[in-house]
Amino acid sequence: MKPIQSSLKKWMENNNTFRQRHEAMKQDILKHPQIKRFLENYPEITDEQIEKRLNKLYEYATQSIRCDQCTSYETCQNMIQGYYPTLSYVNNEIHIAYEKCANNKLHEQQSAEENLIQSLYMPKETLQARMSDLYLDPRRAEAVTQADQFIHQAKTSLPEKGLFLSGPFGVGKTYILGAIANELQQQNIASTLIYMPELVREMREAIQTNTVQEKIDLFKQVDVLMLDDIGAETMSAWFRDEVLGSILQYRMMEKLPVFFTSNYTMEQLEKILATSTKGGFEEVKAGRIMERIKQLSKEVIIMAQNYRES
Repeated sequence: MKPIQSSLKKWMENNNTFRQRHEAMKQDILKHPQIKRFLENYPEITDEQIEKRLNKLYEYATQSIRCDQCTSYETCQNMIQGYYPTLSYVNNEIHIAYEKCANNKLHEQQSAEENLIQSLYMPKETLQARMSDLYLDPRRAEAVTQADQFIHQAKTSLPEKGLFLSGPFGVGKTYILGAIANELQQQNIASTLIYMPELVREMREAIQTNTVQEKIDLFKQVDVLMLDDIGAETMSAWFRDEVLGSILQYRMMEKLPVFFTSNYTMEQLEKILATSTKGGFEEVKAGRIMERIKQLSKEVIIMAQNYRES
């Protein structure tokens, strides 16, 4: 009998302690400024209703309200990252819901902007390029001026022509493309940057996976297409005519701009495009491709120093 009485006494003591803790927690919750204001707005809420939904009020009180305890989306401490709790009183019940916070909205905007620039095999420094970081060199002043004009015009209407930047290795042609893409990103204009030699390889592999047309359609329709180092790749007649030709023809008809970089001038590139991998010389077909390139871009020759050696 004694052990039972001892156990009963201990349970009653513990139970009393629990009630005390419960009441203390309840008072702390009711002192929370937002909850206090909420209850003042609904004086009809009874103590019984508060007891019934005390767990929800606790859930509300222990989280960041409108980012008051968070500095960014990444540091969000709430149960649902990027959302803050709200209280409502409907049908004699206290309810808690979650709304998207300002940090989450900013995070989504930044993510959307990052997704505006897609790239295939482009160096990291290119994807971080900015027009303000370009070296002031009179020998590439024309290229920078033309790039600035394109960016400015794009604020009202996307220009029909991009640029064909030709010149020796290391003069900053690719970097300028990256800078243009990042400036366009701020205007919510999507760009795709492609390193041509790798694109040729990837399209060969796409034949095996039957995804050639899917990839071609992507390059056809993006707002601004940028083809880096055209002429450096070993291009088959199939790639030149069925892939590159198809993309350029579509963009020419739809008046969508294309940017190019090359170690060759347009005149030199035409000869390269005419030489097939089988050793033939297809001047007419190369001329057809070059005519599309000229319709889609304006040639600017850069004869600056090699910045990679300085």
